[in-house]
Amino acid sequence: MTFEEYIASSRETFEQTLFDVLRIPSISALPEHKDDVRRCADWFRGYLAGLGLKTELIETAGNPLVYAESPAVKDAPVILVYGHYDVQPVDPLAQWKTPPFEPTVRNGSIYARGATDDKGQFITHVFAVESLLKTADTISNSQKVLPFQVKFIIEGEEESGGEGIYKYVASPEGQKKLACNTVLISDTSMFAPGQPTITYGLRGIVAMELFLTGPNRDLHSGTFGGSVYNPAIALTKILSQLIDNNGRVSVPNFYDDVVPLTERESKQFANLPFDDDDYFRSIGLKTGFGEAGFSTVERRCARPTFDINGITAGYQGSGSKTIIPASASAKFTCRMVPNQDPQKIAASIREYIATLIPEGIDWKLEFQHGAPGMRLDLDKSKFVQPMCDALEKTFGCPPVFTREGGSIPIAADFNRQLKAEVLLVGWGQDDDALHSPNEKFSLAGFHSGILASARFLNSIKRL
Repeated sequence: MTFEEYIASSRETFEQTLFDVLRIPSISALPEHKDDVRRCADWFRGYLAGLGLKTELIETAGNPLVYAESPAVKDAPVILVYGHYDVQPVDPLAQWKTPPFEPTVRNGSIYARGATDDKGQFITHVFAVESLLKTADTISNSQKVLPFQVKFIIEGEEESGGEGIYKYVASPEGQKKLACNTVLISDTSMFAPGQPTITYGLRGIVAMELFLTGPNRDLHSGTFGGSVYNPAIALTKILSQLIDNNGRVSVPNFYDDVVPLTERESKQFANLPFDDDDYFRSIGLKTGFGEAGFSTVERRCARPTFDINGITAGYQGSGSKTIIPASASAKFTCRMVPNQDPQKIAASIREYIATLIPEGIDWKLEFQHGAPGMRLDLDKSKFVQPMCDALEKTFGCPPVFTREGGSIPIAADFNRQLKAEVLLVGWGQDDDALHSPNEKFSLAGFHSGILASARFLNSIKRL
């Protein structure tokens, strides 16, 4: 039996196995589900051990990492597959059409929390490895072996900001155990239904919060208005000077390390099946806004940004309360392209804001978190072409290449700490409602993902 025949004969089994793990409410953000999170880690460890892989739970300060590996093969590639077994909370529960932890199939999709983010997408690679193992050659001791080495690392805190995996990847032990040639991640989406997609770049992020303080209490705006600086006015004036009317960030030196798009990248973005009108209509807008000289897709995926995430100042209740607020604050983030340094950007923002603070206002700027971006060199990668071949054979059309506007910090850590290529190939869709009620995952994407992953892994033995 070939691995493709095994996959075809196992469709129902694969679906039922996915349903089993989707029934585990592994919500890492809620303490009351801590036992469920541990149970899910045990489930993955047990399943991978059942395939004959060497497995272990790696304890962290939070939830454990699940690690598994097949035997090493001399002079053969090593593939590390990353995923996360924890899921988001389900609130608001009333908006779910069916129970979030009782997988339900309707309209060709699986509906459940974790269906696409990330249990359903990640487990496609587990089933791909299973298919290859079940149909692999047998060595003298009757053990099935792969012609390459595969490793799995699965975390349980991706949805709750846990630092366990970051500390492990940065440690000597982690770097030795996770050493590989490429990291395979499926936690992204296809660009369009039926359109396979390789995400070769991710933006980084800097998150900060600015606090301004004026008088020692809220003041009557009639009695004191015109004689003191209003912190809310100071805040809005400062924020307005961080980005110009053309969508370009005004912070000095902000663009110093930005690498321009190559001619190949510009053509790839231009050829993507993307319609501006449909895009803006889908989010309730007539038109967009952004940095001049770039397309909407380029602005979303490949240019740095500044965005205000929240503003707090003064009275927020119903009716009117005529005050000068004693304080005001704003949360903001910058998305950065590869090669920009989060610490350097944060320092430039701090230096610039210091020049904008008016007299009579005290200020504090807190650095919340940051992570660099990542970009795979498509011309130098040994793994992109085999993945392209596997995707085209499976989906019937070649993949498109794009960058992701969001951030997956662990991907950049893998690239930096392990010195490994990171290959992001998702099977989901933009409308899968991840983090929202009625999360779903297309059954077609699920089964195609298994087959494409197996074809890719089967081909890398020849590299």
